[in-house]
Amino acid sequence: LDKTKLKSGTRVALDMTTLTIMRYLPREVDPLVYNMSVEDPGDVSFNQIGGLGEQIRELREVIELPLLNPELFQRVGITPPKGCLLYGPPGTGKTLLARAVASQLDCNFLKVVSSAIVDKYIGESARLIREMFAFARDHEPCIIFMDEIDAIGGRRFSEGTSADREIQRTLMELLNQMDGFDALGQVKMIMATNRPDTLDPALLRPGRLDRKIEISLPNEQARAEILKIHANPIAKHGEIDWEAVVKLSEDFNGADLRNVC
Repeated sequence: LDKTKLKSGTRVALDMTTLTIMRYLPREVDPLVYNMSVEDPGDVSFNQIGGLGEQIRELREVIELPLLNPELFQRVGITPPKGCLLYGPPGTGKTLLARAVASQLDCNFLKVVSSAIVDKYIGESARLIREMFAFARDHEPCIIFMDEIDAIGGRRFSEGTSADREIQRTLMELLNQMDGFDALGQVKMIMATNRPDTLDPALLRPGRLDRKIEISLPNEQARAEILKIHANPIAKHGEIDWEAVVKLSEDFNGADLRNVC
């Protein structure tokens, strides 16, 4: 065994009689964190996402490039971003974009539903955040995707109940962990919300979430792309007048257009 790997807190297996260290044991992982890691993002490619070409380019630049080519950033002497915030109306494809990134990259993926982190016992939510980041560091490269971040990332205020204070403690632990991991490390964050105005300014400052990517409602060209993608596997009879359908679907989001198909 390599003695240099033996640090305080390392789990080991001992011989019952001689108490000799026989092997290292992996870190004990909270079942909730383990469940986050086993979620399969599915086989989603960027070709299956219509009308978001510019947003896909920005997201790949923030998440994919530092993981695949960190030497580019070292050569230029700049710090790669730690993560990004996807914001926009519901149904525009924020979660789908994160799934596509995880599916295309050969790396670990933690999908976190922010509302599920909040626990009624004081300190449990903050402990879960610590466990989550520790798991991500042990399994680099890793992408942490936090959906509905406004559940724990809301603006802090002095009044409120004990439940509100517990959510604020959870946010403070999240801010601490985001500052704690090395920027050139192989852990990246993607957060999604449809209410960016309610988020705490400390979460949005440069150095934590460096890039904010707006996912807006699709324009006419984007709506045509989305309709064609979803209509592709469907058996069709005769020609479809896409232009007429696009004009009828003004103010529709991506989810509405999928329903139309």
